[in-house]
Amino acid sequence: MKKVLFTLFALGASCTALAQSSVTIYGVADAGLVADKDAAGNRLTRVASGVASGSRLGFKGKEDLGGGLAATFVLESGFNIDTGTSGQGGLLFGRQAYVGLTGNAGAVTLGRQYSPYYLALRDVADPFAIGLAGTASNIMATNSRVDNLGANTRVDNMVQYASPTWNKLSGELAYGFGEVAGDNSKSRTLGGAVHYIEGPLNLTLTHNRKNNALATAQARNSLLAMRYDFGVAQANLGYADNRAENNSKSNDMLLGVTVPFGVTKVIASYIRHDDKSSLNRDAQQWAIGAYYSLSKRSDLYTAYSHINNKNGATFVVGNATDNGTGNTGFNLGMRHQF
Repeated sequence: MKKVLFTLFALGASCTALAQSSVTIYGVADAGLVADKDAAGNRLTRVASGVASGSRLGFKGKEDLGGGLAATFVLESGFNIDTGTSGQGGLLFGRQAYVGLTGNAGAVTLGRQYSPYYLALRDVADPFAIGLAGTASNIMATNSRVDNLGANTRVDNMVQYASPTWNKLSGELAYGFGEVAGDNSKSRTLGGAVHYIEGPLNLTLTHNRKNNALATAQARNSLLAMRYDFGVAQANLGYADNRAENNSKSNDMLLGVTVPFGVTKVIASYIRHDDKSSLNRDAQQWAIGAYYSLSKRSDLYTAYSHINNKNGATFVVGNATDNGTGNTGFNLGMRHQF
């Protein structure tokens, strides 16, 4: 009898432990046709991976430590579905790789993570969610495709604190160690965001600073992002103030809209880049796209975008993964999320 009771107790304890821990495997498989055309009329058509959302395979987990405290982790690997190769320059978990603790006082995470600036642009300001030909990253400072304005997408060696929500306010503070011997300011990144969320309104103010490899110059980007859901449509707004490493200034303004029609969702945006330098290299982007839902996890998509470059500006139409080759782009493809 004692042996039976001990066995039942052991099984119960094991089930309790399993119930308190979870690991989820998830991912995105996305491929589409991409057609680019430059100002001279040169065309390039290809099959591309991660047009609407970067193709990925990820693992995320959570363990309940008791007292409202939990350990969490995310390991996310990007891949190119058109060729089967690894994304993010061949990094094993190049999209995200972090571990952290979360509780009533907020969450602390350490590793390779998205910057608060990038998340505000993707999740609040941009109706294209940094995907398809209309992605705001074609013009606004999120990665290396926007010359000299700062790479704000992912930050290595980052420690981030995310606060709990208090009176509809929450925020994040992020510090990316440069890890250069003798001078930690080299390649250092600082960032943060404040969110006000009430019902259909999401209002976010975010800032990012990144030093160059010698700490002799710094790119600075501030963004006020807004999303408001009217029910029949969603409106998006973004206004960015930028200072590049060469100390030149610029502003970006984004207006966007999302309109659902049953299983179809239409998205559109307009972005204006105002170069404050003597070169006056302004640009404007117009974009429209649509998703057609086949199921809860699968959809078809299409998008078109065109950029008007002025005075030698060189902005090109890319998508969630590709940098692009011309100032006009068209997408047609499929995405499955699992």
